[in-house]
Amino acid sequence: MSIRRRLAVALVLALVAVIGAAQAQQRRPTPPGTAAPASTPLSDQDRRDVQRVEAHLNELRSLTADFLQISDQGGVAEGRIYLQRPGRLRLDYADPTPLLIIAARGQIIQHDRELKQTTYLPLSSSPAAILLRERIALSGDVTVAAVERAAGTLRIGLIQTEDPRAGRLTLVFRDSPLQLANWVVVDGQGATTRVNLTNIQSGTTIDQKLFEFRDDPLQRGN
Repeated sequence: MSIRRRLAVALVLALVAVIGAAQAQQRRPTPPGTAAPASTPLSDQDRRDVQRVEAHLNELRSLTADFLQISDQGGVAEGRIYLQRPGRLRLDYADPTPLLIIAARGQIIQHDRELKQTTYLPLSSSPAAILLRERIALSGDVTVAAVERAAGTLRIGLIQTEDPRAGRLTLVFRDSPLQLANWVVVDGQGATTRVNLTNIQSGTTIDQKLFEFRDDPLQRGN
């Protein structure tokens, strides 16, 4: 998988709080005997913090932000995120990364402007379905593997329930008030991708045209 494609996949996986579901066919099998990531038993405080995060995510009906994404394999990308629940998402990568990802009307569209290739997938087959649901729960499809607290921050570690070896996602929130600040994705082969959000705005009105795909090189920024 190319670095830019890996970056796009990692960002989608991070945003939806589930690791590997839609991209499992693109990854190499986990070597036999590889141990699954360990999960730490949750305390009562941990469970209360998980409930706070769930409540925060469910209150989040719309969000826009700039992102900077760095892979330990040397890939760097940046762009803009637009999210509106339920059901709509746009990941617009800035040059020189020629990628655009849109979720709307029950499907995921992945468009490579450089290669002029477009892939359509049902939203139900993508991990994006998790974040874009009417109700978000950090259980069922995912398992909370760890909760960590530090000065002004709250970290929630997540693994895929049915395949914990697929990787791990850590969501990092600023606390008081709660706000998603960054995340770290470690995939099934140990590759790490870090994403930082800046210029975060929530609860804003988003132009619905951003969730419409037109195979047009001038589409970006319109």
